[in-house]
Amino acid sequence: MSAQDIRFGVIGLGLMGREFGSAAARWCHLLDLPFRPVIVGICDTNPALFAWFESAFDTIRVKSENYRDLLNSPEIDAIYCAVPHNLHQQIYIDTIAAGKHLLGEKPFGIDQSANEAVLAALAQHPEVVAACSSEFPFFPGAQRVIQFINEERFGQIIEVEAGFLHSSDLDPNKRINWKRMVDINGEYGCMGDLGLHALHIPLRAGWMPQRVHAMLSKLVRERPNADGQLVPCLTWDNATLCCEVKTRDQEFPMYIKTYRIAPGETNTWYIRILGTHFSAEFSTKFPKTLRTMAYHPGGEQAWLAFDLGYTSAYPAITGSIFEFGFSDAILQMWAAFCDQLVNGIANMRQPFYCATPEETKQHHCLLTAALASHRLSQAVKVG
Repeated sequence: MSAQDIRFGVIGLGLMGREFGSAAARWCHLLDLPFRPVIVGICDTNPALFAWFESAFDTIRVKSENYRDLLNSPEIDAIYCAVPHNLHQQIYIDTIAAGKHLLGEKPFGIDQSANEAVLAALAQHPEVVAACSSEFPFFPGAQRVIQFINEERFGQIIEVEAGFLHSSDLDPNKRINWKRMVDINGEYGCMGDLGLHALHIPLRAGWMPQRVHAMLSKLVRERPNADGQLVPCLTWDNATLCCEVKTRDQEFPMYIKTYRIAPGETNTWYIRILGTHFSAEFSTKFPKTLRTMAYHPGGEQAWLAFDLGYTSAYPAITGSIFEFGFSDAILQMWAAFCDQLVNGIANMRQPFYCATPEETKQHHCLLTAALASHRLSQAVKVG
């Protein structure tokens, strides 16, 4: 079968840029897909990062320190952009105006006004497909939770909790980076970089909060810079959002946690939904294990834990008895984005798609309200 090539340019060749490169290089891991990403262009202000891509891919035709060179190239169909938050607005808008499809990183604009500007550009270019990176819902356990939501198994929802927890910033001697600088990361702090990961499934389920009470923490207020001098850390380390959700026929609390200082948590994403008929919980801390509890009135209350193995949204060569990991989730997310580019959301080969621009707008509405809530020390209306 001949696959349709989708020619990508990568803007920002750091950690996540290389993760995309790795996914493109192992595309043969996926079975029977009639499309594939081909990395044609690379861009970074640090040309030392070119070498890894050049050694791994013989398909690169455009390389530059100026991202506009990729946007002006007729050899490039789509852009993956992984740059600091303060650069999102200009680069995303320029990408859209150039008619290139876009997979951007969260938060899809440093603040609400930047996000609104990006979405306004998309409204002017409806031919451009855009989405936001969020790979964790492609873990098999998360996919099963999504299935349970779609099947309306839970009955009356008692509560929802979702979060993304890091631990590396527990070390006070860790050198400051741009995610600790308000002018580059944004005022959201940990919420901007981690929040959409925790919110992707709830927002897709239609659980947009109406009110939020936010508790934000700054735990390490100074860090050493490159010269070893202590400088202020101005962004939020941890955030807990206590949300009120009201749907057409349900009302329940939802707790969203985004922590950069969560002792012992290397990179833990999780979701837990408790209901009167059914409950489910999945965490990447135990990537094979899904916990569920079905309940019938008068019956026993017992959680069941079972291993899922490798049961991916897009079939792969890995046997179902083996384990699924982060790089597999990245690969599945990229398959979903390429599927959307080729077939459109309505005709994708499986139903779960990447986070949408509209979901990033909801995300910004909630995080903006969270900042106001913390400032006022009270619950505030979202939106």
